[in-house]
Amino acid sequence: MFKLLLVAAAALASALAFGHGMSAEDQARALNASYFEFVELGAIHMITGYDHLLFLFGVMFFLTRFTEIVKFITAFTIGHSITLVFATLAGIKINYFLIDAVIALTVCYKAFDNLGGFKRYLKTQPPSLLWMVFGFGLIHGFGLSTRLQQLPLGEEGLVGKILSFNVGVELGQIAALAIMLVVLTAWRKRESFSRFAVMSNMGLMVVGLFLLALQLHGYLHSKYPDDFPLNKDDHSHVHEDMAMLDYSNGPANSLHSDDGGVSYHSAHSSATAEAPKGSHSDDGGASYHGDHSPTTPKAPNGLHSDDGGVSYHGAHSPAAKTPKSLHSDDGGASYHSAH
Repeated sequence: MFKLLLVAAAALASALAFGHGMSAEDQARALNASYFEFVELGAIHMITGYDHLLFLFGVMFFLTRFTEIVKFITAFTIGHSITLVFATLAGIKINYFLIDAVIALTVCYKAFDNLGGFKRYLKTQPPSLLWMVFGFGLIHGFGLSTRLQQLPLGEEGLVGKILSFNVGVELGQIAALAIMLVVLTAWRKRESFSRFAVMSNMGLMVVGLFLLALQLHGYLHSKYPDDFPLNKDDHSHVHEDMAMLDYSNGPANSLHSDDGGVSYHSAHSSATAEAPKGSHSDDGGASYHGDHSPTTPKAPNGLHSDDGGVSYHGAHSPAAKTPKSLHSDDGGASYHSAH
């Protein structure tokens, strides 16, 4: 059951990490998209942009007057419109995992502010919320620009496409805010609002931290792919690395490759070993032989691959003599060991 929950959590995390990115379908659609279609793309991106919406939910949580809501949302809109337009025009790109990680921090910040964290834990007054919302709007705009630049925008009509996408973002934001306003207004009239206000913002903090960890994890995968070899389609790289490690630990007895095949030969035993006999490659293939035991039985005498097959030969027994040879004529991989 635990494994099933773990797999489900991993699937959810993957969906969240890429849930509001630009899909291949969006990229293909943008090739010949009209301005109206860019408006639609912007609206959809904002409505599915859970990190943007979580931040706005935190901003609106304790706002009761309509004029206050308009003031703060306007500051946020101006901020993200500035960076969305100018960063896209200037071609400024930021790793989308990193910018989304910073956006997740803005969610945590607003939850911390709503919980009275500045007064309670830092013994200080919180910064001006209006300026913080504007500043965070600039950060969110970079996130929007990064996603927009995943589309093939081209040079023709670039300004119109950017402005159309921004209009769509604002329309999507208005739709989302309208729903939030209705829900929060109705909830404030109930006793449960005061009881669950703290719990709700603690939940907002937890979600923000989860998104932060998720985006940083995605960044590490994209920045250092070699550290996550099991994510590669070619799983054989792992085995090749293991074989190379074996080779680096000692010499080997013999190997033959006629046409460039790579072969690895090692003996791992505890009996006395016979000295290495050599390696052979007829056409540039790399050959590696290794003996990894202080006392090994007589190691295999030969391995042959006529057409590039990869062969591994090892003895892992305290006393058993291994077979003399192994032959593959059609590229198949052969493994030989005595246990």
